[in-house]
Amino acid sequence: MVRTYAHQIVEELAEYASIPIINGLTDYSHPCQAMADYLTMLELKGDLRGLKVAFIGDGNNVCHSLMFAGAQLGAHTWVATPEGYEPSSETVEWAVQRGWTTGSTCNLTNDPVEAAREADVIYTDVWASMGQEAEPYQVNSELFRHAKFDALFMHCLPAHRGDEVTNDVIDSAHSVVYQQAENRLHAQKAILLELMQYREVAEPVRHAGLAQTENR
Repeated sequence: MVRTYAHQIVEELAEYASIPIINGLTDYSHPCQAMADYLTMLELKGDLRGLKVAFIGDGNNVCHSLMFAGAQLGAHTWVATPEGYEPSSETVEWAVQRGWTTGSTCNLTNDPVEAAREADVIYTDVWASMGQEAEPYQVNSELFRHAKFDALFMHCLPAHRGDEVTNDVIDSAHSVVYQQAENRLHAQKAILLELMQYREVAEPVRHAGLAQTENR
């Protein structure tokens, strides 16, 4: 498992390694976090298909992975950022195209109210690159009231209280940040189990292939 900055490092390791490489976090994506996030939504909402998941803030690595996973699972992702802080165009393009087969949609806006309106989930993260111009993108009770009455609040933590989220939201009954944090453990165990099961099948096949090559 690799937690690093440049996404290229993970790609190079995956290209040359003889074992599975897990992306624990890069500047481009955070897939392990997204798996825990959607596991939490599944537990609390029962079905991911058709959920409106609104990300408010900076189009960062967490945002990218929410879009990737949402497109795979049939959720409708909405991303509200200030102008100039949108997620990468290649991520948006991939999510839109994947949605054609899964029934998901990917939507960008510069209006946080539009993203929050009738949302099932409102998600935010620390402002990685935004300054004071980001204040309208703070998740507070005024913004949260535009979501559904049973909407969830999510954050990958640690949170900067008073910046991207206010206490009255992160400490409310809508907040599931601690269940979300716990699910990182369970999601990572599932990833490791899947990879170990894969190797149990792949290793004998690989060795058999080598033996056949040597015999020739």
